[in-house]
Amino acid sequence: MENGIITTKDVQDKIIVVRGKNVLLDRDVAALYGVETKAINQAVKNNPDKFPEGYLFQLISDEKEEVVKIFDHLKVIKFSPVLPTAFTSRGLYMLATILKSKRAVETTIAIVNTFANVQDLAGTVEQMQNAPDGEDLQKKLLQKTGELMGEIIGQNLSTKAIETEIELNFAVVKIRHKIIREVSED
Repeated sequence: MENGIITTKDVQDKIIVVRGKNVLLDRDVAALYGVETKAINQAVKNNPDKFPEGYLFQLISDEKEEVVKIFDHLKVIKFSPVLPTAFTSRGLYMLATILKSKRAVETTIAIVNTFANVQDLAGTVEQMQNAPDGEDLQKKLLQKTGELMGEIIGQNLSTKAIETEIELNFAVVKIRHKIIREVSED
């Protein structure tokens, strides 16, 4: 978070995969919104009708242990007796309808943009895998993939050059996408 402004990079750094879903844990949501974790969980508790199944879920002990092992920024919850709540993109959108501060609006925009970019990237990669070889469509999809990766990974950096290499290995498509960036002089 640069100058208190939340970017898609800030959000992307906190997204983890649990139960096959991209989620943000309650403590990371709280950090992004600039509030205590307790405030996020209280907002959910006060509005249960806004969080139907699939919008959030509580981790079980084994899942908590696993995310603590894998993600360094979650080591602080290792000894907490409380099991974290995981918010899916739908749960985060709904949470945004409850939290009303200026920072909440900025954070919500960054969260929505990040999840949309991740979803677009996944769809584009899937389309690339199904596109016929040597088609103009593949070239356009590769370009779109590079742009989405640039938005997700390299916010506030200007593109100097993009290099794309496609390697076909039997039925498996391997894609190597190299983005060379330089820091903008703003």
